Amino acid sequence: MPARRILQLGDPLLRAISEPVLAPADASPIFDDLRDTLHEFQRTHGFGRGISAVQIGELKRLIYIELEGRAYRLRNPIIEFRSAEKFKLWDDCFSFPDLMVWLERSVTVGIRYEEDETGASRTIETDGALSELLQHEIDHLDGILAVDRALDRNSLSTREEYLRRYRAAPAAAGPISAPEAGH
Repeated sequence: MPARRILQLGDPLLRAISEPVLAPADASPIFDDLRDTLHEFQRTHGFGRGISAVQIGELKRLIYIELEGRAYRLRNPIIEFRSAEKFKLWDDCFSFPDLMVWLERSVTVGIRYEEDETGASRTIETDGALSELLQHEIDHLDGILAVDRALDRNSLSTREEYLRRYRAAPAAAGPISAPEAGH
C-alpha cells in the first residue's frame, strides 16, 4: 500500500469526530496505509511512533502504533479510565511536525478496543510512553489536537527553538522534556 498524505493543521477534517469501523476486514487496508505512511514519515523526518486514520483523511476510529518493537492496530479505541495523576511534556504531531506543545496528560489510562484480525474486544491499562501516545491518538479520533491542550499562551514552540532552548537544558522543560520519538 502507498504512503498517504498527512493532513496538516488548519485542515477542517482534523476537527471531525471519527466513526466506528464495524467489520475488521474494512479496517485492514487502512491499517496498511497507516503503517506505510508512518514508515515514510519516519524516513523523511527521523521520528514517529503512531498515527490515526483521520490524519490520512479517513474518518474512521483506527490507530496504528509502533512502539518498543511492537505494532498495535487498534480498532474503535476509547478511553475508559484516566488517572488523576498527571505529567507534563512537550508533544508534537505529524499534522504540525515543526511545532511543539507543552501540555499535560494522565499518567495511566485504560483503553478498550477491538483487535483488527478477530474483532475481539480487548482492554489495556498502561502508563509511560504508550499511555501518552494512546491519549494523543485517541484525541485525534475525537477531533482534538495537541494545540487544544496547550497549558497556556507560552506553551507553543517551533521545533527549532525547542531544540535550541530545551534540549540543551532538559531540566528546564519539566519532568518529561520531549516525546521520545514523536507522534
